[in-house]
Amino acid sequence: MQQEIDAFIRLQTSRGLSPHTIRAYRSDLQQFKEFIAKYFETDVIPINKIERLFIRDYLRMLSQQQRANRTLARKSTALKKFFNYCLRAELIHKNPAQNLSTPKFEKKLPNQFTESEMELLLNIPDLSSKFGIRNRAIMELIYSSGLRISEVSGCKIRDINFTTKIIKVLGKGSKERLIPVSNSACQYLTMYLDIRLQFESVFSADYFFLSKSGRQLSADELRAILDRYINLVAKTKGYSPHSIRHSFATHLLTHGANLRAVQEMLGHSNLSTTELYTHLSVKDLQQAYLQAHPRSKKKD
Repeated sequence: MQQEIDAFIRLQTSRGLSPHTIRAYRSDLQQFKEFIAKYFETDVIPINKIERLFIRDYLRMLSQQQRANRTLARKSTALKKFFNYCLRAELIHKNPAQNLSTPKFEKKLPNQFTESEMELLLNIPDLSSKFGIRNRAIMELIYSSGLRISEVSGCKIRDINFTTKIIKVLGKGSKERLIPVSNSACQYLTMYLDIRLQFESVFSADYFFLSKSGRQLSADELRAILDRYINLVAKTKGYSPHSIRHSFATHLLTHGANLRAVQEMLGHSNLSTTELYTHLSVKDLQQAYLQAHPRSKKKD
């Protein structure tokens, strides 16, 4: 089974899935492989001998461990995709995960910063330092254009057109999209470009954001950098670099942006994913209404 897992992971990687998703698929499938090994007398698990019963036992075990429904749903999805791949590759004649019910879970509204908190966050980096200039440019770009961390990491110099103020992004599934860049972001991106030479090395290639060693700034390095700033602003737990992207979407919708336009900029394949932000936006509007409208307060 290990060969099949490795082949499946290579295929998903070639399709441009995020490193985070790839790691989750690999971990979930390895966990399943270790669980069902007890059904076989050898270390070699024949893929065509895996039965639906094994999968049900595996999910039951996870449920008994009181795993969250979100986790169970993710692991179920990984198994479905893996066995669909095996079926298409003619490694099996029947998909044991077919019609497997996926646990329902409530979609959690993402954490996002208020506009004043975002202003505070953006102003933390020390602009007298080359690292501060770089980090300010990174945060301005994410808040300006709603990029994922992996998309920031993969950004090339040629991807940003400062004349039209448009950035070309290669997102999930290698789907390309064009997103506007704010005047403020262009200002700090230009400032960073002026000192980018101080980061350059033989390993830099055309990557826009570089590490202190002159290499492409990886997604993990980006998260570590942003986490340090976010921890200074976030009042509660649950905030992450992705919260800046959430703030981008929420603030656009709060100020009247079209939902489908925001969907296009975020690179969501399903409108329902983007609609999560309308709940946040409406909540903000309701709060503003209750505070400001003369007829919204209860009479004594």
